[in-house]
Order: sequence, then C-alpha cells, then structure tokens
Amino acid sequence: MAAKNTESDGLNIPNRINALPVRRIGPVVAGVIVALLAAMLVYGMVTNERFEWDVVWKYLFNENVLAGIGWTLWITVLSMVIATVLAVILAIMRKSINPVLRGVSWFFIWFFRGTPVYTQLVFWGLFSVLVPKLGLGIPFTSIEFWSIDSQNVVTAFRAAVIGLALNEAAYLSEIVRAGLEAVDPGQAEAAEALGMRRSLIMRRIILPQAMRIIIPPTGNETIGMLKTTSLVLAVPFTLDLQFATNAIANRIYKPIPLLIVACFWYLLITSVLMVIQSRLEKYFGKGFEARPIGTKGKQTPLPGKTDGEPKDDVHKTNQATMVGLNA
Repeated sequence: MAAKNTESDGLNIPNRINALPVRRIGPVVAGVIVALLAAMLVYGMVTNERFEWDVVWKYLFNENVLAGIGWTLWITVLSMVIATVLAVILAIMRKSINPVLRGVSWFFIWFFRGTPVYTQLVFWGLFSVLVPKLGLGIPFTSIEFWSIDSQNVVTAFRAAVIGLALNEAAYLSEIVRAGLEAVDPGQAEAAEALGMRRSLIMRRIILPQAMRIIIPPTGNETIGMLKTTSLVLAVPFTLDLQFATNAIANRIYKPIPLLIVACFWYLLITSVLMVIQSRLEKYFGKGFEARPIGTKGKQTPLPGKTDGEPKDDVHKTNQATMVGLNA
C-alpha cells in the first residue's frame, strides 16, 4: 500500500504529487526593467540642476502658497456640496412622471455639459456687467420694491463657486441617476406595499443602496473638481493655489520650481481624497462584497463533508449578499 503524505492542511491524500511551481521569467524581467526606468527617472530629476530643488523647498511652505491651498480646498468643498444637492434633485426630476420637471432637468444637463467650464466661469465673472442690479418688483413693469448691485452679491469667490457647482451638478446628476436605476425596482414596490411615502422610500431605501455605485465616480469627480479650481482665474478669482504659485513664478522668473510646488500640493491633497474615497466605498459596500467564510480549524464539518475532506471553506468566498434595510 502506498504511503500517505501528511500535509499542513491536515489532509491525508494517497500518492499525492508535490508539484513544483512553474518558473515565470516574464514578470521578473518586466519588474527589473520597470525598476531600472524608475531609478533613471528619479536620478535624472534629482541631478538635473534646472529643476532648482532649493527654490522648490524655499517656496513649498510659503504663506501665499498655503493660503492658496486653503482657498482651493474651500472652493472644492463648497462646490461639491452644492453640486451634490443639485445632482440629487436633477436625478429625481429626470425620473419624475411630470414632463415639465423632466424637461427642465434635461435642459440643465444638456446646457452645462455642452459648454466648457472655462466659458461658464467667464460668464459668471461678467454677471455684474450683464445684470447690473438684482431687484424685486412687478415683472414687465418699471415698478421696483427692492434692488441691490449685483457686484455686491456675486463676488469673485461666489461666482467661482456657483460656476463650478452648476457645471459639476450636470455631471453628477447622471451618476446619481445611474445609481438610482441600478437599485432593484422591487425594493421600491415592497416599500410602497408597506405604505411608505415616495420621499421616504427614496431617502431610506433607494439612496442608501445606490450609494455603493454613486461613491466611486463621485470621488473621481471630487478629485477633478480640485484640479478644475485652477481655472477660476477666468472669473477672475486670484487667491487659489495655481494663481499663487504663478504669481511667485512671475515675480522671480522661475516657473519650473513653482510648477513643481503646485504639483506637490495637488498630488498630496489628491492622495488624501483617494484614501477617503476608499473608506467610503468600503462603508457603503457593506453586505455586497465577497468575503471569506469559516475559520480554519474552528468550524465543524459542513453538511455533506466527510472526514477525508476539508472541514471548512476558508478558501472559498460566498456570493455577494445584501444587508436588508429597515424602514
């Protein structure tokens, strides 16, 4: 009788073959080539005097640069908050049974997606020229109860936020609509059978499940918004990070080091946003992702298992499951 081999997994398999892994030369060669190219790139950047790393370090924490970072983050946050609220409203309007609401939503998305964001920012910068006064009165008459100069209301900062938010809302609304349509219609039907209102169904049933699909592209749009703030010069708004570094570069006639400073801060903020996006994806993806089941050596044999088979399924993953939401 052939001897039985006892392996670390606790299985006794007669005439077990101890196969050697296949040697794969391709990944090793590719890894060496990539490492060599990366080393050459880093060496070239460090030793190239034209990058002027001493100037980069000198202005990396300049007060104007740090202030520009603050304004950039503030514009990004405000624009994304306003855009998200508008996107949800527009997406719900697109799914409305009212043709007027659907038409308004479609026109908004069509207009702001069809024109460049730079052009839109220029128009918002010229808002006080196009509309000198904002007032309240009787339409189509000269009777006016209250008015104010529009330049006192729509400042450069507010124009930048409004322009970016409206443009972003058009893109986010399509993302939100795709997330809403990905939820099984049976969820809403079951909630209606329980007597829930449409607004409550949307808030408690549909949106929480749609967030799993909405979050990843929304994170990408947030990162894109961070970089799009460099266009607010069109308003003109002159306190953001890009303008701050450009102003210093124009003063000392050294554009390359200041471009590196801007790139460093944009990359750092983007990295933080990517981490936050990853955490949000894991949070809203609870119950949907595949996960290992069982505990090695601590689980009784599953139904149908014999003593000669694995006592657990730790290497297997169950299918995606969904955690039920209570109304």
